[in-house]
Amino acid sequence: MATYNINSTFKLNSGYEIPRLGFGVYQTPPEETEKAVLEAFKVGYRHIDSAAAYRNEAGCGNAIRASKIPRSEVFFTSKIPRSGMSYESAKAQVETSLKTSGLDYIDLMLIHSPYGGSAARKGTWKALVEAVEEGKIRSIGISNYGVHHLDELEKHIAELEAERGGKGKGGVISVNQCEVHPWCPRRDVAEWCAKRNVAFEAYAPVVRGARFGEKVLVNLASKHSKTEAQILIRWSLQKGYIPLPKSVTPSRIKENAEIYDFELSKEDMDSLELNEYAPVCWDPVISPLDN
Repeated sequence: MATYNINSTFKLNSGYEIPRLGFGVYQTPPEETEKAVLEAFKVGYRHIDSAAAYRNEAGCGNAIRASKIPRSEVFFTSKIPRSGMSYESAKAQVETSLKTSGLDYIDLMLIHSPYGGSAARKGTWKALVEAVEEGKIRSIGISNYGVHHLDELEKHIAELEAERGGKGKGGVISVNQCEVHPWCPRRDVAEWCAKRNVAFEAYAPVVRGARFGEKVLVNLASKHSKTEAQILIRWSLQKGYIPLPKSVTPSRIKENAEIYDFELSKEDMDSLELNEYAPVCWDPVISPLDN
């Protein structure tokens, strides 16, 4: 069993390292974001997951500067919104995100969802590939992509290589971020990513609290003297995923990072292999290619 700590990283296909625990700021009000991110830094997080659609990139950037942590030690993610799904719009969004966050580069830029159709997905990806070549972004990936979207992206990468002059010119997929937890395991997507060394990030890792009280969780929390949230974040980590818990409460931000002093046994992990498909967030993963 791999031994993890809060500084553990995963080497992306881009060659960069990503911390295996991230701090999510979805629905964190812009005026509270800087404070929440500084709290996260205080307890050891070094990976912040934002998005243009969250309207809080500025607060993240402010926190990164105010923390005095060297920029190279912080991993910052943003995402191209649904409204930015075209080559021109995505290029413009990269500039907007850099300006809004006040950062010189973005560590990871994801396409937030696969909506918009094939041509829009390809154009958006091409814009991100160019932004990497220009040094504006270090790693690129996608979010909420199902296997059918991922297979299509591989075709788009091959097409871009042919169109743009050869191997590597189509970009490399570093990350896919989806809602993942025992009640929405997405085993097919996880397997696709694992085969290609694509990091699989898990948002809503504690199921927004919707499953707290379930017998299997209560039992594991009791067995390990941990909270149900800590059990779920640890599950994600031991699956090899990158969990992105979110909170604005200092005590919970700290608690969500206290997952390194225990380990779930094989039996514990097996008890969380459930045959349910019950996402608690939106679900673009199952959207058709022509949507």
